[in-house]
Order: sequence, then structure tokens, then C-alpha cells
Amino acid sequence: MPRSPDRLGARETAFIGARDSFYLASVTETGASYIQHRGGPLGFLRVLDERTLAFLDYGGNRQLLTTGHLRSDPRAALFLMDYPNRRRLKLDGIAEVVPLEADPALHAQLLQADPGAGEAERLFRIQVEAFDWNCPLFITPRFTAAEVETMVRPLRQRIAELEAELQRVRAPSGAGEPTSSGGGAGAGLGG
Repeated sequence: MPRSPDRLGARETAFIGARDSFYLASVTETGASYIQHRGGPLGFLRVLDERTLAFLDYGGNRQLLTTGHLRSDPRAALFLMDYPNRRRLKLDGIAEVVPLEADPALHAQLLQADPGAGEAERLFRIQVEAFDWNCPLFITPRFTAAEVETMVRPLRQRIAELEAELQRVRAPSGAGEPTSSGGGAGAGLGG
């Protein structure tokens, strides 16, 4: 039965805004599926409203296969992964490739999310038809270098504290304190 398109809610919007990459599937002229990776700064894939996504497209491998596919068949699927938290979101929709000059307001809005990302060549706008959260059972946690750095920073600090404490404990007793002249124990006592 026909149903109305899914609408993105707060959970989906937050998840999408926290991604720095996703996989984009299109359909070739022969009906085969084709997948490419898209990446950018956090939030480069923007939720414009409860049914619309957009992102700027930058120069990459120069094949432009996805762009060509979408011109002949606008069906697209996006696969967004959150490996550390073992979550994934699949979206199906209708995508259009938009020249930058065709929508300067949207271009400017997307540039705000991508400062310093480089020179955009075009933008993509996607009307979301459906989405689904997938089971996390077989998602292996993976972490970016930045995520690993955030996790190990407190460990490095604690190691530094323990090394400093160990240096203090290993230092000779009374090191750095004034010493009295004379021999060993009892030196300088009457006699």
C-alpha cells in the first residue's frame, strides 16, 4: 500500500549532524547499484527540514559517476554509520544535483557548515522518502584518530601524574635538603 514519506525527527537530525561521512548509493544506466563515499566536516550533510537533506560536493576522484547516475535515475540511498556507538541509519530518497549558481541561498547556507573545506563544485539536495535504524548486532566499533585521542588524553595525564609520583618516591631520601657535615649516625654527638 502506498504510504506517506517518513519525516526526520530530532533523533535523526542529531545523528545526521554528527556525521563526517556517509555512503551514497545510486543506480547505473543498466540498473546496477553503485556506491561512493562522501566526507567532509562534521555536519556537512545538513537537514534542511523534516524531509530534505543537502550537502556540498567537492572535487574528488573526478569520475562524476554518481552525478551522472542521478541525472538519469534520481533514486538514491544513504548509509550513515556511527561505529563507536554501533548505530547506523539508512535513508532512501530522490536526489538532484544542483549547480551552485542555481541556488545561491542554499549554497551560502551549506558553506556555513563547511568553512575551509575547499572549493565546492555542486550541491546535492535529497528528498527523503524513507529511513530505517538498523540493528547494531554486527557493527564492529571503530574509532577515528580524533576519537582515540579524546579517549586516551585522560590516560596520558594519569600516566604523567604517576611517573612524577614515581620520580618523587625514587629520589634519594633527603635529596635537595641541606645536609650536616660529619659522618654517619651519631656524628657530631659529644665525646
